[in-house]
Amino acid sequence: MNFNTLNLDSRILRGIADRGYKEMTKVQERTLDATLKGLDVAVQSQTGTGKTAAFLITLFDNILKNNTPNRKKALIIVPTRELAVQIEKEARLLNRHIGLAIGSFFGGVGYASQLSSLRKGLDIVIGTPGRLLDLSEKGHLKLRSIGFLVIDEADRLFDMGFLPDITKLIRKMPPRQVRQNMLFSATLNRISRRIAVEHMTHPEFIEVTPEKLTVDTISQELYHVKSHIKLNLMLGILKAQTPQNALIFTNMRHSAFRLANNLRQNGFQSQHLTGDLPQNRRLNIMRDFKEGKFAFLVATDVAARGLHIDDLKMVINYDIPQDCENYVHRIGRTARAGNTGKAITFASEGTADHLEAIESFIGMKIPVQTAEDDLFATDNSIKSDPRKRFQNERSKKYRTNARSKNFQRKKNLNRARQYAV
Repeated sequence: MNFNTLNLDSRILRGIADRGYKEMTKVQERTLDATLKGLDVAVQSQTGTGKTAAFLITLFDNILKNNTPNRKKALIIVPTRELAVQIEKEARLLNRHIGLAIGSFFGGVGYASQLSSLRKGLDIVIGTPGRLLDLSEKGHLKLRSIGFLVIDEADRLFDMGFLPDITKLIRKMPPRQVRQNMLFSATLNRISRRIAVEHMTHPEFIEVTPEKLTVDTISQELYHVKSHIKLNLMLGILKAQTPQNALIFTNMRHSAFRLANNLRQNGFQSQHLTGDLPQNRRLNIMRDFKEGKFAFLVATDVAARGLHIDDLKMVINYDIPQDCENYVHRIGRTARAGNTGKAITFASEGTADHLEAIESFIGMKIPVQTAEDDLFATDNSIKSDPRKRFQNERSKKYRTNARSKNFQRKKNLNRARQYAV
């Protein structure tokens, strides 16, 4: 169905056209069919299916229809600062011909600019639970004016322990009967459904992909490889397949730092993205990656949900995630908005135990690929790392000594046999 068939304000339709959106995705069609009527929804939809545009279009439409001096405000609650920034960017693009006031709020940055935007007045507030609650308790954010509530990435919010903060925020808002509520989640788990029932008015449950959590346009591959030669295999794959860009996931922050450094020393432009980096640094890295200033980003799961790249060619699970849902979110960074992509996973000792749970969760076996010897590439970072070079020299010396000792043993054994005869 085309967006032009919806009874939307012409300014909203112009913003949609500017974004290049024409045909609605399944989640957009089903969501907008309910939300434009003012109904509450709890939506299960995998990442990259257009849910952000669905709730933003709903908010714009409702705010414009209630265009009074005391018009109701919208609040969007998200789990991470990266997702807040991404949604704000999308909202501003759709808002180009409308003129609504939009702002995002999250920790890790100063209060000055955020307080300034609040004082000017906002129509749409996007933020993480901790900062929103802080601003509310200090009297800067007036939640009694909220008439539209969106809880995005609900399962992630609850996994991160934000349920108490979200409950406090909701209790500061007008009753559920006088506001519109929308909840979006990759999986409508028990907690998500409970929140929907307790804090929404007869919500319509929409499950776009209840059985299949990964999209067919993602080509998934699995390699069983020893951990000490994972880097060699990844370098070989990158050289053989030459992807335009790739997002590479590790489970530990120090692993991301080290792996990005190894990639650079092997001629691949790369940066690392982890939760301990300063906020401005993280935003700059994500901006440069999106703009193609470097091709390979090594990240922990801090980027699994908040980082949206329009044409990401490849995702590599250098480490298998411990949480099976994170596998879906990781590989969902590619093949967005109808594009195709590839997801490669390395199973090695220490992380392979998580594979069975992941395959059970996604309802399929990940196709196993065989890594032939010629697919492994030399790690040139050994030459520039004194510790690796020392370890490599020790390893060579050990092998040389072992061969020498083995040769001497055989020589002595032959001599003993001669004397025995």
